[in-house]
Amino acid sequence: MSSIDSVGERKIVTFSLGQQMFGIEMSALIEIREWEEPTPLPSVASYIKGVTNLRGTVIPVVGLAERLGWAPSAIHSRSCILVVSISGKQAGFLVDEVADIVLIKDNEIQAAPEVEIGEEGVISGLVQISARTTEGMSASEGAEMVSLLDLNALSLTRQMDLAA
Repeated sequence: MSSIDSVGERKIVTFSLGQQMFGIEMSALIEIREWEEPTPLPSVASYIKGVTNLRGTVIPVVGLAERLGWAPSAIHSRSCILVVSISGKQAGFLVDEVADIVLIKDNEIQAAPEVEIGEEGVISGLVQISARTTEGMSASEGAEMVSLLDLNALSLTRQMDLAA
């Protein structure tokens, strides 16, 4: 099933890294896995945590926070691996916690600001979503800004070839 359900809409999977919320296209997601320690590899980038076996296929596990230039994610009970397809190759991303699957409209996506950041172009846009509201919380209190990641811009293909 495509992540675009009708003209101008798409599904995204939202997840947290530190205090920030990110989203990726649902169509790129293969599965969400519980965290398990990957097998480490020598001579790969520090953000490559190692490899794991996904139904007979060896895939690299990437510390997404480290790939973005942040401190490594602390492993806890909600840590998980998002297994995605990037340019026909599979990789797993360590994230702090998966939040939700959200339907957004293309016209709600705002361009990422043109500021100098370490990883140019990894944010394809920003969208404000309504967080699940609890009793007594207004809709504006439940709104959250989500940074949409461009998986292809993370430039993992060479590292994925080395790790796999």
